[in-house]
Amino acid sequence: MAFFVFMLSIWAVLWLISRFAFRPELASHAKKARIAAGVAFILIGFSHLATPEKLVYMVEGWLPYAHELVLISGVAEIAGGIGLLMPRFQRLAAQGLILLLVVMFPANIHVAVNQLPPPGGLPVAAWYVWSRLLFQPVYIAWIWWSALRKPQPKTVGN
Repeated sequence: MAFFVFMLSIWAVLWLISRFAFRPELASHAKKARIAAGVAFILIGFSHLATPEKLVYMVEGWLPYAHELVLISGVAEIAGGIGLLMPRFQRLAAQGLILLLVVMFPANIHVAVNQLPPPGGLPVAAWYVWSRLLFQPVYIAWIWWSALRKPQPKTVGN
């Protein structure tokens, strides 16, 4: 849920900027959403690389090479985020990020079912852990809507 609030905040800043500057470049809500997702995935990917120990607990014990998997997912998130920002690669990046989110979903299930607390921090409320499962499809829909869907042609009047 925090990731969603982060993406939404970036989108809101872009929307505010588009009111005063860069109107043609930020005219589309989908483009703002794609930029927001790209920036958010780049930053979350760097957090995976900077502090992998904060995420290893999600896969440790049931998947081998937990530390390496966290690092790989961080690199994939950075690559996908950068790809979303590049029109030439946005479709491929969106498909890759959606696949990554689907592949990472079992780790979120594992954390929720086993009520695994993050290391070194305060305990997390059960509702928050379970909300991660609910927001995974929201992230997928956000990426699909902003980068993969075919825009509908605009109609003129009635």
